[in-house]
Amino acid sequence: MALIRFALVVLATAGIANAAYSIASTSDIKQTAAQVAWDLLQYYNGNETGQTPGILPGPPPAGLYYWWEGGAMWGTLIDYWKLTGDSSYNDVITQAMLWQVGPDRDYMPPNYTASLGNDDQGFWGMSAMLAAENGFPDPPEEEPQWLALAQAVFNTQADPQRHDSTCGGGLRWQIPLSNNGYDYKNSIANGCFFNLGARLARYTGNQTYADWAEKTWTWMRNVGFMDDDYNIYDGGHVQNNCTDINMAQFSYNNAVFLLGAAYMYNYTNGSDTWKQRTTSLVDATLKTFFPDGIAYEIACEEHMTCTTDMLSFKGYLHRWLATATQVAPFLAQMVLPVLQTSAGAAVATCTGGSDGRTCGFKWSTEAYDGTYGAGQQMDVLGAVSSLLIGEAAPPLTNSTGGTSKGDVNAGAHSDSFTGEVKELTAGDKAGAGILTVVLLVSAVGTFGWMSTGA
Repeated sequence: MALIRFALVVLATAGIANAAYSIASTSDIKQTAAQVAWDLLQYYNGNETGQTPGILPGPPPAGLYYWWEGGAMWGTLIDYWKLTGDSSYNDVITQAMLWQVGPDRDYMPPNYTASLGNDDQGFWGMSAMLAAENGFPDPPEEEPQWLALAQAVFNTQADPQRHDSTCGGGLRWQIPLSNNGYDYKNSIANGCFFNLGARLARYTGNQTYADWAEKTWTWMRNVGFMDDDYNIYDGGHVQNNCTDINMAQFSYNNAVFLLGAAYMYNYTNGSDTWKQRTTSLVDATLKTFFPDGIAYEIACEEHMTCTTDMLSFKGYLHRWLATATQVAPFLAQMVLPVLQTSAGAAVATCTGGSDGRTCGFKWSTEAYDGTYGAGQQMDVLGAVSSLLIGEAAPPLTNSTGGTSKGDVNAGAHSDSFTGEVKELTAGDKAGAGILTVVLLVSAVGTFGWMSTGA
């Protein structure tokens, strides 16, 4: 009830009486989330005849969205189902998640090799992990199972071939050596791997996953991608031993590590080490990405130089911070009031378009800013749905009601991409990975303080 009262105050004091949406009560939150979810799905046509299930229109130049963002959207909708109880999209989610698993059931479909980064694969793996943790309906027995899919992604990324000695270890951004960005090691690729390891450790009780999570955390600190103040920077090039650190800070980097750290706190029965790490990450995240208590993408929002990818980061930030309060409850007092303020600002932007409810991106203005897309809708859906986190059961494990079947050997026969290098088209080369080569090549113009590399 405290959450609802706070949300009401936010709306009243923000002066947004003409807003399309209300979050003043649990029923209002659910109604708002339902409409935002419906509007999000209008950007998806994969369930239509002749279209490809699982992906948003793309990848460029065929459409705005890279392959990974489809996986991220299904994770958003799995959380929406758990938090609201609305199962309207469950069949669509299941079809989409299973269609993209690839021939080796590891979320490495050959059609998207040219935009296949460890982070891209990781997002699909994290959504499969979420399905297992949330108790999302299990697929038919003959189909891949959620836990096994998450294990397959983790196992392929734990393969020694992906952890070379450059920069002292760590995952590269891209998986195939032919992709632009293969010479780059970055925080989000290693963050997804860390996050999956922490969650698999908690779900299965297998210490090996936790060992990998600890190893990845240590590498991030040693290489300098996470500094002493818990700021997390984008990455560096292997030819420079990752010393040319790209100082860009993105909210999803902090969020993916923060959630993983909270899971490690839970797995280690509240160890002081992981409590300190989790607390410090939360402090840094709130300070950097929530000025005035409202989510803000500092790398690109001021001058609206955000790529399509970046326009979706606020949703993961809200969702993962909220879930962190379930597995590390001591965070709730620090985190939930901020998420409530930010969600109030988010829904205030949903007054655009011909329907008068399209959501924008610049939440700090508390008004529609003229931008629209799947990312903006996903952001608001994540923020609004997460207001219900206090009423939801914590993530499951295989000893607390989780039913998803695992396979410790999943991914054992996956493609290593060390064979013949396929010829890439110009379109393929433009589409590698989450932040894309455009960000790296145009860094001087767009982010003058960032390292461009070669």
